[in-house]
Amino acid sequence: MQTLKYLNGYPEPLQQRARELLAEGKLGEAIRRRYAQPNTVRNDRQLYEYVQALKDRHLRQSQPLGKVLYDGKLQVVKHALGTHTAISRNHGGKLKASREIRIASVFREAPAEFLRMIVVHELAHIKESDHNKAFYQLCLHMEPDYHQLEFDLRLYLTALEHEPG
Repeated sequence: MQTLKYLNGYPEPLQQRARELLAEGKLGEAIRRRYAQPNTVRNDRQLYEYVQALKDRHLRQSQPLGKVLYDGKLQVVKHALGTHTAISRNHGGKLKASREIRIASVFREAPAEFLRMIVVHELAHIKESDHNKAFYQLCLHMEPDYHQLEFDLRLYLTALEHEPG
């Protein structure tokens, strides 16, 4: 039985259906058909503006973002689809924190909904550092289809890994 690392923890019937679609070479096609809206956020400036607009809409009171960029060094294989970091620097005797969000470069080409899901996930980490109930409630507040998008993103990544071209 083929191990699907992105689907670990999901019920076996869902994993089995994904295996069947993979065997038929239809998993990627099914995802592309469902998520046909292309992602138009191609460079770091556009990504910063995109993330900032979502932050302004849902997290106005949170700390400002210092940097947002696509990061080619993030390895999806290691389950890092994006990162959120707070970097503290000593500035004139005071500690200044700068928030950074880095999104894996694979999302430049991913459907728009998957980029939004990852951005929502990383923005939620501004308020909640752990993946707890409050974290997921915040994700759902910013993106009501968060859980479905997360599952479909995992299917998308599985198709990228196992299906040719």
